Formats: sequence, C-alpha cells, structure tokens
Amino acid sequence: MKKFLESVFRFKSILALSSLIAVVGFASFASASHSWGSYHWARTSNPFTIKVGNNLTSVWQTSLTTASSDWSASTVIDTAIVPGLKNPRTCKPTLGRIEACNSKYGNNGWLGIAQIWTYGSHIAQAVVKLNDTYFNTTKYNKSSWRQLVMCQEIAHDFGLDHQDSIFTNPNLGTCMDYTNDPTGTAGTNGTLNNEHPNQHDFDQLVTIYTHLDATNTSFSTTANSSAGNSGDMSERSEWGKEIRKSENGRHSLFERDLGNGKKVHTFVTWAD
Repeated sequence: MKKFLESVFRFKSILALSSLIAVVGFASFASASHSWGSYHWARTSNPFTIKVGNNLTSVWQTSLTTASSDWSASTVIDTAIVPGLKNPRTCKPTLGRIEACNSKYGNNGWLGIAQIWTYGSHIAQAVVKLNDTYFNTTKYNKSSWRQLVMCQEIAHDFGLDHQDSIFTNPNLGTCMDYTNDPTGTAGTNGTLNNEHPNQHDFDQLVTIYTHLDATNTSFSTTANSSAGNSGDMSERSEWGKEIRKSENGRHSLFERDLGNGKKVHTFVTWAD
C-alpha cells in the first residue's frame, strides 16, 4: 500500500508539473509580439488608409499589387496604391504616406530597406527601397523573393517587426519570417509559403492600432523639410547608429536622431 501511495503521489506531481509547463508555454506563445517598438501611424478612426506611392518599374508591379491586397485584409489598415511623386533613385519621403521605389542602388550590401520618420512614437512618412543590383542576380531574380521582400518592407512601415529572423528555421508561413526559401518548396525550410502575411500578423496589427489618436499623423513643415534634406538615405553612412543586428547578421536596425524628438529608423535586409 505504501509503495502504491508513493506511486500515486509521483504521478500527480508529474501531472501537475506537466500542466504548469503547458500553461507557461501557452502564455509565452500567446504573449508573443512582433511590433517595431511602439511606432504607428496616428489616426482618429479604424480602419484607416495608408497611401503607397508607386515609383516602381514593371517587374515590381505584381509584387506591389499583391502586397497591397494582402495587407488590406487587415481589419485596421487599408492600403491604396497611388502615383509616385519622387525620383525612384533618391526616393525621398512624402509626408503622410509610403513611397515604394526600386533602382540599381549598387553593390552596397543591402537587398531592401524600410525607413520610417517618427515624431515620438508616431510615424509621419516612410519609404521602401528595393535594390535591383541584387534582384537582377540569379539568386534573387525570382517573383518569390520580390514578393517576400516587398511584403515585409511595407509591413515594417506599418510598425511590424519580424516573427522570426533566423533564415534556416522552418518557414512560419508569413513574409515577416526570414527564410532562404520563400516558396517553402526547396525542402530545407519546411513547406509553408513565406510570401504573404499570416493571421498572427493581422492580430499584431490590431494590437498596435487598438487605441485611437486625437489627430492624424503629420510633421510640421519645418520637421518635414529637415527629414527631406537628410540625403537620399540609401547609404549606410546616412542611417545613424546600428542599434540591433540579427544573430547571423542578415538584418539590422539603424536609428538617426534628427533632433527635437524626430528620428529616422532604417530596417535593412542584407543580401546573402
């Protein structure tokens, strides 16, 4: 009888410990967050529309259209593609919207960048730049790579971060997951496609944009002028201080202080 009771006690202890681990594990998963700091577009109601200036050549049009449609499935954000206003090479920002550009930016190491200009936690303007110097090479000259990077860089301009930044991990089925195989068909990263958002991305956008603001995002004329005069922001020397880098060095986050509470943040995807 004594041995039987000891066995029962051990079993209950193991069961209780297993339940505790399960609860802790679930809590960790449920609280997972991939917002980019607290940065967001100020707005007075949801859903709100973010305009995306189209400064892209023909090879990028499908990628932009698909990404715009994908992200507009969010319950808090709609995107509207509008004619671009800037030179694609310089791709200077426009107040209150995203400019999407592609050009041969050179062998400078980066495949794509997303930049946001902020005042406090509010995003005032943003750009996406896609480097055709690398997208014209055999490795990246594929619709799957264009779609992954376009989808991801636009989402950074909403305030989203990555769900996973290790390229060799199994695909999570979202463009916010770095991978060596966007299609998920090469057999090395699993079978999930990483060219579009997933539900966790949409849930995170709801979390970011749950609260409303008293006004819509806007820099003052002076602040916008200061941002616009800070070069074309395509070179590393213009990005300020590197404040974060992935374990394998394939992505970085830079921050440049423009003074008076204004900053420009640059999310970089480095080419392999």
